[in-house]
Formats: sequence, structure tokens, C-alpha cells
Amino acid sequence: MANFIIEDFKNAWSKENNALVKIILINVIIFIGASFIEVFLTLSGGGNFFKLIINKLMLPASFTSFILQPWSLISYFFLHLNFTHILWNMLFLYWFGKIIQDNIGNNAVISLYVLGGIIGGLSYMALFNIIPYYENRISESLMLGASAGVFSIVAGSATLLPNYTFYLLFLGPVRIKYIALFYILLSFLDVTGSNAGGEIAHLGGAFIGYLFTRQLQNGINMGEGIINIINLFNRKKNKKEREETIINEEQKSDISQDEIDNILDKISESGYSSLSKKEKEKLFNASKK
Repeated sequence: MANFIIEDFKNAWSKENNALVKIILINVIIFIGASFIEVFLTLSGGGNFFKLIINKLMLPASFTSFILQPWSLISYFFLHLNFTHILWNMLFLYWFGKIIQDNIGNNAVISLYVLGGIIGGLSYMALFNIIPYYENRISESLMLGASAGVFSIVAGSATLLPNYTFYLLFLGPVRIKYIALFYILLSFLDVTGSNAGGEIAHLGGAFIGYLFTRQLQNGINMGEGIINIINLFNRKKNKKEREETIINEEQKSDISQDEIDNILDKISESGYSSLSKKEKEKLFNASKK
């Protein structure tokens, strides 16, 4: 069964123009992996060690702490607190991300998600350190979740196609501009609550989602740098894969005459069917020289 699940994941990942699915898969895989590790370490008495690791991946409000874990500006928006947290984030990401992907493409989905996460995180840190109200929370505050990136995509899709309609249970048809405004307003009204950091990140993500889409409509791509960085890594990966393929082909074709003679002797004694799969491959590769 595990093999079937792995194959399904591979097939979903390998499809072209599926940045949205890849982002969801990354979040789901990290959540499942982290959950298993948490259970294992907790049962073996290492629960505190797991919390220490997660804390290093969460985004702190304190600039001093952030300097010691700068990677957290990226890692935090691939982590989730529990099943409900990731479920709603991924549902909203899929519903609104599909609009972006179908209308302005793969790269826009990636750009909105990453920019939303980064700007949302920076907004959270900046306001916690600027506004006196949050002063007592700075040292203990840590944030995780994809919500800032999701809000970026929600705001981006509502800016792109404000009159696009979702059919909601009990409510019927609702234009997405009203859905986006509703959730942005909720976040603003809760910036003094227990999840103040998350709500500020939502607002920062929504702002950059709106700005990105407006700028794109004016011919300016704010996500070009992000896509260039990702493409750079992809080119390096593809180059390495091509080099490995060439090496493997060379190794396959590097067959000595003695090996060929031994294979031919085996055929004369026991027939072709007696050859192993590897011997058949060697004979086939040698015949192409």
C-alpha cells in the first residue's frame, strides 16, 4: 500500500504546470513527517528536543532571535500546528490558487505564495517591534503556518477576477472579492487577540497579493527574482541528472571483450534464456558499438 501512495505522490509531482499541487504536497509531506517524528520522540522521551527543533523553524518576533535563525523566514510558512490548521490552509490555497494558476500561470502561484509568506513574516516582526502594545509579547512570540502565503493568493485572485463566483453552502453564489474582504476584515479586527502575529501576517500577505497582481497587470513582475532563483536550482539539478545519465550510459557501454566472450560461451552452452537480465543488457549494449 505504501508503494501505491508513493507512486501517487510521484505522479502528482511529475505533472507539468502544477506548482499549486507541488506547494500543497510540500506542506502535506512536511506536516506528516513532523507529526510522525513528534510522536516517536515524545514516546521515547525526546518531546522537548522536538519542540526545540520546531522552535528553530518557527519565525520569532524578536529581531535578535531572528538573526540566529534567518531561515525561519521561509521555513515557518511550510509548518502547521495541527490537522485543522493545515486542512483549511490547503483548501483555501487550492480554491483560490486554481484561479491564479488557470489565468496567469504557474509562476504567479509560486511568486504570490512565497512573497506573501515573506512579507507577512516581515510585517509581523516589524509591527511587534514598533507598536508598544506588543512589547511584552516579543520575547515569547513564535509564528508558523502558510496563512500569509494563502492570504496573498486569496487577495491576488480577488484583485485579478473580483467578480469570480464561488457557490457556498447555505449562502449560494458569492463573489470572491467579498470573501477576500470578509477574511481581511476579520484579521484586522483580531490584531489585538491571542493570534495577533498571525493576523498581522495575514494582512501583510493580502497587501502584497493585491500589489503583485496590480503590478503584473501593469507589466511589472515582482516575483521575477524568486522565479529566477528557483530556475537556477532547477538548472543545477537538471545538469547533475544529465551528467549522471551520461556516466551511467558510459558505464553500461564499458564492457570488456572477456565479458562478452563469457556471455557468448554461456549462450552456446545453455542458450540465450540462461542469461541474467544484466548479461542481456551488456550484450545488447555491446552490439550497438
